[in-house]
Amino acid sequence: MKKLSKTGLLGAGACLLLLNTTLFAQQQQRFIDPANMDLSVKPGDDFYEYASGTWVKNNPVPAKETRWGSFNVLRDFNINAVKSILEKAAADQHAPAGSVEKRVGDFYAAGMDSVAIEKAGYMPIKADLAAIDAIRSVPDLLRKISYLRSNGIAAPLYGFYVGQDRKNVEVMIPQLSQGGTSLPDRDNYLKEDKRSVAIRDAYARYISTLFSLTGSKEADAAANAATIFNIEKQLATAQLSRVEMRDAYKTYNKFFIDDFSKTTPGLDWRTILEALNVKGQDSILVNNPAFFVTVSELLKSVPLKDWKVYLKWNVLKNSAAYLSTPFVNANFAFTRALTGQKIQTPRWQRMSSLTDNNIGELLGQLYVKEYFKPAAKARMEELVANLRKAFAARIKNLDWMSDSTKQKALAKLAAFHPKIAYPDKWENYDGLVIRRNAFFQNVRNVDAWKYNFMISRLGKPVDRTRWGMTPPTVNAYYNATLNEIVFPAGILQFPFFDPNADDAVNYGGIGAVIGHEMSHGFDDNGSKYDADGTLRNWWTDEDRKNFDAKTAALAKQYDGYTVLDTIHVNGKLTLGENIGDLGGLNVAYEAFKMTKEGQSDEKIDGFTPDQRFFLSWAQVWRGNILPEFAAQSILTDPHSPGPYRTIGPIVNMDAWYKAFNVQPGDKLYKKPEDRIRIW
Repeated sequence: MKKLSKTGLLGAGACLLLLNTTLFAQQQQRFIDPANMDLSVKPGDDFYEYASGTWVKNNPVPAKETRWGSFNVLRDFNINAVKSILEKAAADQHAPAGSVEKRVGDFYAAGMDSVAIEKAGYMPIKADLAAIDAIRSVPDLLRKISYLRSNGIAAPLYGFYVGQDRKNVEVMIPQLSQGGTSLPDRDNYLKEDKRSVAIRDAYARYISTLFSLTGSKEADAAANAATIFNIEKQLATAQLSRVEMRDAYKTYNKFFIDDFSKTTPGLDWRTILEALNVKGQDSILVNNPAFFVTVSELLKSVPLKDWKVYLKWNVLKNSAAYLSTPFVNANFAFTRALTGQKIQTPRWQRMSSLTDNNIGELLGQLYVKEYFKPAAKARMEELVANLRKAFAARIKNLDWMSDSTKQKALAKLAAFHPKIAYPDKWENYDGLVIRRNAFFQNVRNVDAWKYNFMISRLGKPVDRTRWGMTPPTVNAYYNATLNEIVFPAGILQFPFFDPNADDAVNYGGIGAVIGHEMSHGFDDNGSKYDADGTLRNWWTDEDRKNFDAKTAALAKQYDGYTVLDTIHVNGKLTLGENIGDLGGLNVAYEAFKMTKEGQSDEKIDGFTPDQRFFLSWAQVWRGNILPEFAAQSILTDPHSPGPYRTIGPIVNMDAWYKAFNVQPGDKLYKKPEDRIRIW
């Protein structure tokens, strides 16, 4: 529903106060532990294996996860911290009505009330399915689609959200996007390789199972699966690829509402928008106009009875995870086919994550009160200031950029707005009804509340205080239209950051994260936005040509990395993140060299300061991943896999070669003239 123009540090992945806290503390005290390394490997041959080989060998993917690495260890710690907060809130019999503790506790308790959930079966969606049966015409169908969307029930056929106008960033505008499909990527519908076919088979089983669970005969359920896939494949064929969707100009198409309606016969967008509670607007942004021409044609060619099956499917798939066990199990069986995950994530963990995702700024207030140390925020502010200073120095010294463009780049850097740990102003979800005995309805209420809140932002000033991630989140992001870098409290922990760690560890960890997000403001996409977040060219033609040549070389480098069998990293899809990593690590290193430790040669645990900096970077990206999930991620995740995030930037940094005495003949060696230098 809501789409943010932001670029995060990490893509989709499976989300322990229950960890042995003594062990965790010991682990934190030795910030670079040789026991996690494979010292038999030359760093210049395989730095990932050298830095993390023993850890990777000793930490296979747990059955409830799809990958396991530093992010996941910290996420597991955080989700257990969240669990302890939620269980305490749910058990509090004296929390006042309307209090944060009461609302958070009731939401979680309702989700954990499996007896009530099992008893309800699929009754919570029975009326929705019956209402779809009552549709008698295409106008009825379109009204129902708007109703499902605006009431938080489902979002069929296309995407819709309210966001900043990228060329007029002080204005919020309704926006349409391609959508309507259920599989993770359009290629899942279009490719004929063995894995794609297996996913489609699993998808057909999933559809059939859910329809069977609501009373359809086996033959009818199978026919429904074929009907749904046929519609979705046609929608997928009309979609732009993920690489094409990264083009900020190609996906910026502004229309007067009535003019856009003329291009899509049968779709009167003024009527549709009114049904979506959008009033008083004259314009709309569309990321793929041709997609909506196809939608218009499909509304004429696909029988109404098939559209009704498609709408029922949208209700079913959006609800399955919140219904009784047979629905949840069917949902997980399909997830397993996509990702290889062995066992279902425990219910408490799913409900803890759901609470965070749904009412995260209520939960976040309790989280930061209990787990966040204010000193960390002050230290982060200092690190951000140092990274900004280092970035400015690097911009000034660029040999491929003219002075006029440098001045605009420096102005953009100076305008970066950092947000650290948690919002200054909390969202209280006024009007949201949460009841302890109504789990499914609570989820629906949240979705409807979020939709109505999104619509309410039309006609109002852009709220620059809002956050796109919750405080417990182990991630970070850059938002181009707000020109902000954001670091939730959840990531401000080891191995990214520890107030007791030496500077090499903190600059190689959270320093590189800060630099990564800053670099997103100057990646192949973020660089198209100026200091105030407007999509507007601020480059000379020659400077842009130089930049494009460098980024093309970086894309080619990552294209050469093999993930599985014949599957390679997609250098164009991951380009923005790879620029973020390369720029971020360079800037972090430059900032580190301004510190006392960075200017010394004193060893800790046998490693020089520079070696500790690069080892800190490497241990952030160590991990294991299931092959099924790795293959799917190559299609959908704009981030490169961990091993290549580790080595991709460093092979372009002279300092790494010097730190580990990497020489010609070593497998990772690149000639100095071949090393890619951007920011």
